[in-house]
Amino acid sequence: MESGIFSIPAAKNEQIIDYKKDSPQRTALNDELVRQKSICSDIPMLIGGKEIRSGRTIKSVCPHNYRHVLANYHQGNNGNVEDGITAALAAKPSWEVMSWQERAAIFLKAADLISNKYRLTINAATMLNQSKNVYQAEIDAACELSDFLRFNVAFMEQIYKVQPTQHAPGTWNRIDYRPLEGFVFAVTPFNFTAIAGNLPASAAMMGNVVVWKPASTSVHSSWLVMQIFIEAGLPEGVINFIPGPGREIGPAVLKNKDLAGIHFTGSTAVFKDMWRFVATNLDRYRTYPRIVGETGGKDFVFVHASASPQITAVALARGAFEYQGQKCSAASRAYIPRSMWPDVKRELEEIIEDIKKETGDPAEFKFFNAVIDEPSFDNTMDFIKRAKIDNDADVIFGGAGNKSTGYFIEPTVILTDNPHYKTMKEELFAPVLTIYIYDDDQFEETLKLCDNTSPYALTGSILATDRQAIDKAMSQLRYAAGNFYINDKPSGAVVGQQPFGGARASGTNDKAGSYLNLIRWTSPRTIKETFLPPNQYRYPFMD
Repeated sequence: MESGIFSIPAAKNEQIIDYKKDSPQRTALNDELVRQKSICSDIPMLIGGKEIRSGRTIKSVCPHNYRHVLANYHQGNNGNVEDGITAALAAKPSWEVMSWQERAAIFLKAADLISNKYRLTINAATMLNQSKNVYQAEIDAACELSDFLRFNVAFMEQIYKVQPTQHAPGTWNRIDYRPLEGFVFAVTPFNFTAIAGNLPASAAMMGNVVVWKPASTSVHSSWLVMQIFIEAGLPEGVINFIPGPGREIGPAVLKNKDLAGIHFTGSTAVFKDMWRFVATNLDRYRTYPRIVGETGGKDFVFVHASASPQITAVALARGAFEYQGQKCSAASRAYIPRSMWPDVKRELEEIIEDIKKETGDPAEFKFFNAVIDEPSFDNTMDFIKRAKIDNDADVIFGGAGNKSTGYFIEPTVILTDNPHYKTMKEELFAPVLTIYIYDDDQFEETLKLCDNTSPYALTGSILATDRQAIDKAMSQLRYAAGNFYINDKPSGAVVGQQPFGGARASGTNDKAGSYLNLIRWTSPRTIKETFLPPNQYRYPFMD
């Protein structure tokens, strides 16, 4: 695949800027926040490289101040979806034959634009549109998205280099890594700008064309990503940007005969519905669609008696309450030995009281911000209200919410004596941690309980200094988490270091941030060339 002709730049993780008080970077970011808050954008669809305005507009707001409108975006309908698919398929012939090095150059340029020219812009957009604090926005929008693009180029080169090494005399064997036959449907979540950019880009990088439906609550930041791709040189029609309600966009895409793949991050329920639709409509399609999904999580922290109470409290607080618990990897259930609980409780209470003082508008550089929208707020408060009256649960910290100006919920801890309590099993996607206390001599039995309580298997961690305890946890919880952490919170996967994804009800475990994800967007063709073909049918044993 000509891999020896060009030298691809080595992929390195983008360095994180800390935005300390009075630093030039923080001053510049503050100016950008002020600028973005002073304007209200009009966001179109982008189909075949052309901006399309339907007139059916929805407000894109700040979750921490929902009266502040950042943009009005135009929603797509069935007709726009058909146009997007047509545009994608029209772009496919020229895009798929473009050399992989030329495709790589586009996304490498996009990475440099994100980490340099548009770094403050994309961070500010993420802070305002998704209510992320400056650190969470920096590691997501600026660093992880540019990491995805750079490392995926390296993974692409790695894939293309894999060729047959055995050749019979007079023959030559090789593999042609084709894109999928048709188009890819990318459905992206609100919580990570990096994921929003990576899902369409990773498929497109491998020569595919894409219809992209961004989350309705993060169109403002997703549109900026789309504009960056265009500035980087992405040809018209390769990625078609169509915001709109899932109940309209999804079926219109899924019924198309040229659907070749789905790249999805979102709720388990929605993913299952999409899979069912595909399964019952297989006769429609030209080929079996590739389905790649990362869905929910009920991520755990399992604590052994040998762990430090202070380290435990920090892991719980960071794991559960960073970005208001709105990470699919967020710690949402914990198992703590009874002997440790008084010390952990005291440490955790101090941290939560401090977090309450650091709550507010991310543009004011607060640590803890709002949940994404009113449905999320209402759903979470319903769980908390139920826990306050249930006999087998007790809200010991937090539990209050206020949506008078923004969707703020206090960091909340529920203590339960029922290991199968509702919030030990179901994903909330909110700043709520449920803790179960186990007897110290029930370590192994409680490991089994952790493994079997929830249908999810995304992330989890063991906190211990006893190596035998770590080994037991590693063994018993082998299938309980696709990303497993030892003496750390169960979140914060880094591209190129911890490829991300889980199984069971958490998805297909195709590991974003590794070659394993990219290889799903290829349909390899094996080619055997015979230089001197036989000229008679008889074999030697016949003579």
